[in-house]
Amino acid sequence: MKSKLIHEAQGERTFVLIFNTGDQVMPNLLSFAKERRLSAARFTAIGAFRDVTLGYFDWEKKDYVKIPVDEQVEVLSLIGDVALKDGEPAVHAHVVVGRRDGSTRGGHLLDAHVRPTLEVTLVESPAHLRKEHDPESGLAIIRL
Repeated sequence: MKSKLIHEAQGERTFVLIFNTGDQVMPNLLSFAKERRLSAARFTAIGAFRDVTLGYFDWEKKDYVKIPVDEQVEVLSLIGDVALKDGEPAVHAHVVVGRRDGSTRGGHLLDAHVRPTLEVTLVESPAHLRKEHDPESGLAIIRL
């Protein structure tokens, strides 16, 4: 993965991240967030994956059910955020992918391998977002 700062104004920074074939998405996004010490950011992306594991949050179990998609797919929409969780950057992303037949699958992005590219635009906010543990859901949720 390569990255470049493309704009900076009034405390906001915009980066472009380019992933290459074989790159894992979530570990690289988290590594980037930690290296840049991001505490609040949002991102969008398009591209393609050779495989992806989606997650559906099971309310009763308070855990994600894994949904593997073991085929080449187009990333139709990938959106997410970076916020602090226990003082460290945490990445949260949702994705909708398109299959060869035009059908779609979507959910929480747990894991994915890029093929051939993923183009991410990430905007760091000057305001801090904090995630706190929500006892009802068991999730870390942004508190304003």
